[in-house]
Amino acid sequence: MTHGPLVDPADVPNWMAKLVGATGELDAEMFRRLAPPDHVIARPAAVLILLGEGPNGPDVLLTRRSDDLGSHPGQVAFPGGKVDEGDDFPVGTAMREAVEETGVLPSGVRPVAVMPELYVPVSKFLVTPVVAHWQTPSPVRAVDLAETAAVARIPLDHLADPANRFMVRHPSGFTGPAFSAPGMLVWGFTAGLLTVVLAIGGWEVPWDTTDVRELDVAWRSSRPEE
Repeated sequence: MTHGPLVDPADVPNWMAKLVGATGELDAEMFRRLAPPDHVIARPAAVLILLGEGPNGPDVLLTRRSDDLGSHPGQVAFPGGKVDEGDDFPVGTAMREAVEETGVLPSGVRPVAVMPELYVPVSKFLVTPVVAHWQTPSPVRAVDLAETAAVARIPLDHLADPANRFMVRHPSGFTGPAFSAPGMLVWGFTAGLLTVVLAIGGWEVPWDTTDVRELDVAWRSSRPEE
């Protein structure tokens, strides 16, 4: 499936029109530089970037994975997962996974755009992000605590606030963007994708990219009190 808007950008709320329109202008070649190596068979997956308008303005739905999972334990992620047989990929996959993980009612969700696929080396997934408008927000929760520890709506203004943005350095040497949110440290694939969303959606403001913190220190400081 090609990337770009699924609806007319004029047919979404003004605050997300720029984001929807920009998905068709993204440099797919730039994204493909993160394509899997020739010898790797990547597994297709999709995530849902669900944007709604909450009490504190536009926000995004994020989950925190269970600490007991074998893959990416405790990390913050968009709802999503691998494609299942019968899915209308990528929109159907992203929606199904969001319902399974957060209990969101699909009747209130309108998919509005698809972004270019991205390869995640650690899990060997080739992930297609689907942008959706949460037209009629419904209650959400961690449906299965064995998989999801928490579900939260995080205001985009909070993520864009320079006080909540910094870089983290992984023990492997990888350095990438990160966000501080209540009880959450957002880094890795999710933080990289949020960085793109804020930039192309017009929400980004200048922040200190020279503020580099060790991942384990940032992780401990972000964790909720047990």
